[in-house]
Amino acid sequence: MTEARTARRDGRGASARASLSHEKLLILDFGSQVTQLIARRVRESKVYCEIHPASMSAAEIAAFRPKGIILSGGPNSAYEHNTDIADPTVFGLGVPVLGICYGMQTMAQQLGGTVQASDTREFGSAMVRARGHSQLLKDIADEVNNEGHGLLKVWMSHGDKVTRLPDGFKLIASTESCPIAGMADEVRGFYGLQFHPEVTHTLQGKVIIDRFLKQICGFRGDWAMARFAEEMIEQIRGQVGQDRVILGLSGGVDSSVAAALIHRAIGEQLQCVFVDTGLLRLGEADQVRETFGQHFGMKLTAVDASEQFMLALAGKTDPEEKRKIIGRLFVEVFQQEAAKYPDARWLAQGTIYPDVIESAGTKHGKASKIKSHHNVGGLPDSLHLALLEPLRELFKDEVRALGLELGLPRDMVFRHPFPGPGLGVRILGEVKREFADLLRRADALFISELRSYVDPTDGLHWYEKTSQAFAVFLPVKSVGVMGDGRTYEYVVALRAVQTQDFMTAHWAPLPHDLL
Repeated sequence: MTEARTARRDGRGASARASLSHEKLLILDFGSQVTQLIARRVRESKVYCEIHPASMSAAEIAAFRPKGIILSGGPNSAYEHNTDIADPTVFGLGVPVLGICYGMQTMAQQLGGTVQASDTREFGSAMVRARGHSQLLKDIADEVNNEGHGLLKVWMSHGDKVTRLPDGFKLIASTESCPIAGMADEVRGFYGLQFHPEVTHTLQGKVIIDRFLKQICGFRGDWAMARFAEEMIEQIRGQVGQDRVILGLSGGVDSSVAAALIHRAIGEQLQCVFVDTGLLRLGEADQVRETFGQHFGMKLTAVDASEQFMLALAGKTDPEEKRKIIGRLFVEVFQQEAAKYPDARWLAQGTIYPDVIESAGTKHGKASKIKSHHNVGGLPDSLHLALLEPLRELFKDEVRALGLELGLPRDMVFRHPFPGPGLGVRILGEVKREFADLLRRADALFISELRSYVDPTDGLHWYEKTSQAFAVFLPVKSVGVMGDGRTYEYVVALRAVQTQDFMTAHWAPLPHDLL
């Protein structure tokens, strides 16, 4: 069984799945850094998809019953010995297949074409000329050249190239340095693109992927949050029965939406536990109590463990060490509280799909560990509770849409991401209570200004125009002037970024008047 599928059980209980009644697309991951973006683009077209490792077996592929398959990019060379290849079943199921970058190269190599190292590597923006009037690219263009040919502005990232097409394929795209930048066998529904349609730098990428899904694969586009909510509520009820469920509520988007969904399904059988680490945003503890305890009427226990966290973090300066201390202590505090409910049978978590993908990818050696995850594998087996992770098939934007569907306040659903360890990793160096209090106030002031400042060009508040904004505490003091007096105080840095996918980001051009 593949890792992504195995991870659903974690040895302690199955996670509910809402994909069984949907048409499904399969993405085979060859190790690209942007495979998640493929899945996001597919979901944006209202098509359900899952990412599985390229090593997925023939039996598992057949059991998945995909209506279409996408082969991702990857760092390997298709012509090398023992390189990753797609199981031959992929090309024998009778469903359309789209190969992207390495996915195109392995398709060509496996079906009898030739792939070689390129004399000129392409990394970055490029102009591709569409050729051959293929169903995939017909009438899609960013520009038209002097000869009337359509041109696409795309993103390239490759050092190899297809030099000979497999039998039955025709050329559908090219660049000056890559004569075969796209290929198609339209009889069998096989397409290959050397560029990356999943990234936003490929301006027509979303249109290309949607065409592959709707016109070539024939997907109806039946993946919607309202339907997901209805199906998941029924599955949670059937799965949990009359058992009690415990959920660690952090106040973040993921755990909040998970709590609202599970509460809609089983009501008072859900027991939420909120741990105040002393590293939360200003007023967050009060907001959680008011929203979930009073407004939604959930059973909620709040534990003030701030003193324990401050003592444990004293003298610690390494960010990864702080992250691990906070994660371990949170588990200990949560475990102590969970022990008060011996009749509980389920542990609910707000794990979302990127957590699952990254965890599985690291196990397969396809991705590097950037930071520790707190949801995937973070709680001990000694809890003896089955896992309930109703959001683990959703991306963040889908989680937000589900939150609105469930009636959560818009301000809560669309608040900026906040790290699991909280302010502990936004305080450089040692964490002290006075530093946390100062940073909490500074961060709240920054966010308040962003919320109140309206951009006259589009009428949007700058909080809406930034994807993530926060203050960082620097453990240094600087001389300044306040009024007529000299000050010597700690420095706080402000960071604000904009992104469409939370995979890549750029700085937010905050107006001078706002600053």
